[in-house]
Amino acid sequence: MSYVEELRKLVGHRPLILVGSVVIIMDEENRILLQRRNSPPKLWGLPGGLMELGESTEETARREVMEETGLTVGNLKLIDIFSGAENFLKLPNGDEFYSVTAAYYTKEVSGKLKIDESESLGFEYISIYELPENMVKSHRRMIEKFLSLQNCNEK
Repeated sequence: MSYVEELRKLVGHRPLILVGSVVIIMDEENRILLQRRNSPPKLWGLPGGLMELGESTEETARREVMEETGLTVGNLKLIDIFSGAENFLKLPNGDEFYSVTAAYYTKEVSGKLKIDESESLGFEYISIYELPENMVKSHRRMIEKFLSLQNCNEK
């Protein structure tokens, strides 16, 4: 049983503060790997998830990418930490939480992409400039922040 599941047994649906990580994985054509998620239904998002006890945000990012994609990521570079009222979520089951999410990016990846059908409908490398409309809103903001940092570095 995960840390979050244990907490939920104690506090029910009350709001929690949960820490997680996501990773922007870029290929050699500068496309990003997006995951078609089962939950929220059929939205596109970045691979990632919630921290377990004792993990760093980097360890969380690496574990979640491996669990969700079968890929091993190399060097992770921090984009930013995303938190605050705009990161409040209420899930269909009534669970409420504020997420504090460390967003990373990498071009260093190895392994063979595989689908964990309990979490994903599929994956696709997509141009960072042609993102699908039906995306997790917070993940879109993270990608936009990443793009703004890339544009600053190019100047």
